[in-house]
Amino acid sequence: MSTIVQARPVERAEKPSLPKADSCVLVIFGATGDLTKRKLMPALYDLACAGCMRAQFEIVGIGRTELSDEQFRTRMKEATANSKESRNFHEACWNDLERRLSYLSGDANERDFYLRLKARLQEMHASGSSPNTIFYVSTPASLAAPIVEGLGESGLAHSDSGWARIVLEKPFGHDLASARELNEIVSTVFDEKDVFRIDHYLGKETVQNILMFRFGNSMFEPVWNRNYIDYVEITAAETLGVESRAAFYEETGALRDMVANHMLQLLALTAMEPPVAFDADSVREQKVQVFRSIRAMDLEDVKSRTVRGQYGSGTIGATAAPGYREEPGVDPHSNTETYAALELYINNWRWAGVPFYVRAGKRLATKLTEIAVHFKRTPQALFASTPDEHVEPNVIAMNIQPNEGISISFGAKRPGLQMRAAPVTMDFSYAKTFGTEVTLAYETLLLDAMRGDATLFTRRDEVEAEWRIITPIEDAWAQLPPPPFPNYAAGSDGPADAEILAAENGHHWRTLAQVNAAG
Repeated sequence: MSTIVQARPVERAEKPSLPKADSCVLVIFGATGDLTKRKLMPALYDLACAGCMRAQFEIVGIGRTELSDEQFRTRMKEATANSKESRNFHEACWNDLERRLSYLSGDANERDFYLRLKARLQEMHASGSSPNTIFYVSTPASLAAPIVEGLGESGLAHSDSGWARIVLEKPFGHDLASARELNEIVSTVFDEKDVFRIDHYLGKETVQNILMFRFGNSMFEPVWNRNYIDYVEITAAETLGVESRAAFYEETGALRDMVANHMLQLLALTAMEPPVAFDADSVREQKVQVFRSIRAMDLEDVKSRTVRGQYGSGTIGATAAPGYREEPGVDPHSNTETYAALELYINNWRWAGVPFYVRAGKRLATKLTEIAVHFKRTPQALFASTPDEHVEPNVIAMNIQPNEGISISFGAKRPGLQMRAAPVTMDFSYAKTFGTEVTLAYETLLLDAMRGDATLFTRRDEVEAEWRIITPIEDAWAQLPPPPFPNYAAGSDGPADAEILAAENGHHWRTLAQVNAAG
């Protein structure tokens, strides 16, 4: 058991004041859907309570369900008040936001709807609303292209008196060809500077802190390369199953759902070169260079350097969990993967020969997203004649969720007359150190979109570069026979083959239960 040394709390644990959003009308397509209720509305409520909204800020919800403005407001109030995302729901704060809400029902596939939306927005502008508009596409991916085309044909994508932006939720296509097709459609309607492709992982505090940690501290950047680092593992483990998303998941799977966006973004931030400035183009250009440097896999590579899994029945904590094929809405013979592990290599000067192991899965032993950087073992000759011949290698672990923070493990001498080593851990926690709640991802990203800051959003060429890595794997999996699913039990660390993947290079994954206990 390692010793844990806590980071000292800062003297003044004050939450920094947030900047003001630009005045705008936020139009949310899919306003009655799950994402709006769970994430968007609670985030907008928190931003409004923090004083980030201008007087000229309004929300127009769009959905197929026939609702009055009052019915829509009631639904949004219930969702926000009951959300785990909202902080200390207050009637006074809600009442101020509620008066800014309105609703328009319609079918986003019908072109006549966009004329009605245009008329609504023109009425609002004539009554003093902001001329700036953000269109947030919180709908199934199949509706993204029709919505963009409808906005373009109706003239809503451009304004003579203000700006118009669009926010797109993942997935951005399902392979390289479809991603390119969607990007072409978007580019014919919106300028790239007005397109905000959202990946909510990029809004998390620890994800943003990766750049500060690497490039703001002289003790880390000089050793952040192949000369000192042995391997890197990036984990996104969930205890939940597919819940009510069976139809989506059957078409998507773990590789497309998690690795093609979230996991590759974490890898890029871990591996990128220092940008010349912390602005959208500089940061995103360096991420793209990482993706372009990742060696694409052929069929033989996919056989030896990837693992796919599907959970069977098991136990999560003390609760019995069904297997994936037993979940409602899932094909009882489904070969959709609920777990994916990859061994990736970045073919550049900094990282040549260093494996990056990436794994993402559902129904695993604990909920955890982390980046663990394993350093090479020091020469052990100094300790050859001591009771402890081997000193454990150093590990820097950046915990993205649920407990955001960073830990650094290193060897120390145990008290006593003999030279005996013990691993100790210096642990930094946002909550404990700063004594305040971190800003939630959607709050950060919504505010950035309303301010026109695209630094934490993905660019067109980023999306296509990610799919150039993922599509050959998907194509190879389609050719290869699937493993004997299910091949891991709910509540475990995943398939045994994933451990073999790392062990063949003399490496190992951090055990999920142990990592969770240490955190």
